[in-house]
Amino acid sequence: MDVNKALKLKEELERRQKLKKEKKDRKEFVMKDYCFKAQYDFLRGQGERFRTAVCSRRAGKTVGIVADMYDTCLTEPNVNVLYLTVTKENARNIIWGDIVRLRDTYSIDCKLDNLRLTVTFPNGSRIMCSGAKDRAEIEKYRGFKLRKCYLDECQSFRSYIKDLVNDIITPALRDLRGDLFMTGTPSPVPVGYFFDCSHSKEWENFNWTAFDNPHMHDPDNGRDLEDTLAEERRLKGIDETDPSYIRETYGRWVEDLDSLVFKFQKARNVFTGTPKGEYSYVFGVDIGYNDSDAIAVLAYNNTEKVAYLVEESIKPKQGITELVEDIERLKKKYDPIKMVMDAGALGKKIQEEMRTRHSLSMDAAQKVRKVEFIELLNDDLRTEKLKAFPGSIFEEDCMLVQWDKESRVRNPEKPKISGVFHSDICDAVLYAWRECKHFHSELDKDEPKVNTDEYMEQLEMREAEAMENKKNNPLYELDKETQQDMDDLEYMLDWE
Repeated sequence: MDVNKALKLKEELERRQKLKKEKKDRKEFVMKDYCFKAQYDFLRGQGERFRTAVCSRRAGKTVGIVADMYDTCLTEPNVNVLYLTVTKENARNIIWGDIVRLRDTYSIDCKLDNLRLTVTFPNGSRIMCSGAKDRAEIEKYRGFKLRKCYLDECQSFRSYIKDLVNDIITPALRDLRGDLFMTGTPSPVPVGYFFDCSHSKEWENFNWTAFDNPHMHDPDNGRDLEDTLAEERRLKGIDETDPSYIRETYGRWVEDLDSLVFKFQKARNVFTGTPKGEYSYVFGVDIGYNDSDAIAVLAYNNTEKVAYLVEESIKPKQGITELVEDIERLKKKYDPIKMVMDAGALGKKIQEEMRTRHSLSMDAAQKVRKVEFIELLNDDLRTEKLKAFPGSIFEEDCMLVQWDKESRVRNPEKPKISGVFHSDICDAVLYAWRECKHFHSELDKDEPKVNTDEYMEQLEMREAEAMENKKNNPLYELDKETQQDMDDLEYMLDWE
């Protein structure tokens, strides 16, 4: 045998023996010893099997979920537990690292699939981690048979979370009378399905903060969380009454509209019925693959200083052909005066592909000075100059897209949008809105009816204005006669 090959085989054998010894030396995983009291009470305490936990940041809810998933699969054969957050990539970032870490720390016999985000056990049980970012994606969980389900970061889900819970997850738990756990931090607007469940008597509701987490707050061993928080407040220039600080630190529902990027309010920014009259239409297109393709159709006319979102289309994982078909469908319906799309990165190639292969001309959307134009769009929202049809995804997403808090401290003039929730339709609306000319519109003046007091007053004002012009301008009558002659000549030419 080759000497080098023999050495490599020896090294591999030694490595495997070392890993085997380390695994043997690892202590056994015991959930009750691993979790602190607030975690354990939420996951294993007495009460309803449908539970919510509204927590602060760094409260340890995700680590507790990992412990409960492992313990369930180790002690119960042939069961499935499902962890869901908004997207699969978010699931990878939020929980997968803790799953790997706990497996490596304790003597747990299981197999991890880093691509599918699954953990399989010798007894046939399985952990699954994934995302549910829209109504189409939640359908893939229909028909599952689950022992437990965990919905994490529930404040970032759109309204379809209600359908996910009622129509898909609840039936999936029925066979084994399984448990459902909804967790998250309070959103800037205290409304929505997660808010309702966390205040419902039909659910078992829990609340704890990082102060209950001994890994974050343990003054006896030199970890005083209050010292850290006081330092952060000084850095940010805020006090304990700041709404965002209250939400993130104490897990309390407090209205915090300032943290939202888009200042949409249902009472003033939703129109009812179909806008009447002649309208010009503009399409805004935001493209993606992992994200969704989003098309926003905005309308405006020459008499109102208002732009209307009249239709939206949001579809995930489309090819170019499917996207073109969607645009063509809307184009036939609205005959837009302009279509703009995100031509950044690969968007430029897609734009050119649409032009050459599909004869679809799309202008590049303006993306510079985004923060400034968001503020201008917000001004239209505040003054009721931008409205959307009832129940739009744009309306929902405006309640979810937030500014990145740290960037607002470092650079308040050019803050960044938080990556916690990304909205394709909000970008599409912004692209289309920048091309609308509704601000040039002028309101029609209602003419008074003949022989009314208002009509006679208007007639007198016009006569008075004519007399004043005649007195101040000697050529007024000549100009008037010339204009009359031109009108007569134009009439005769048209007659011929």
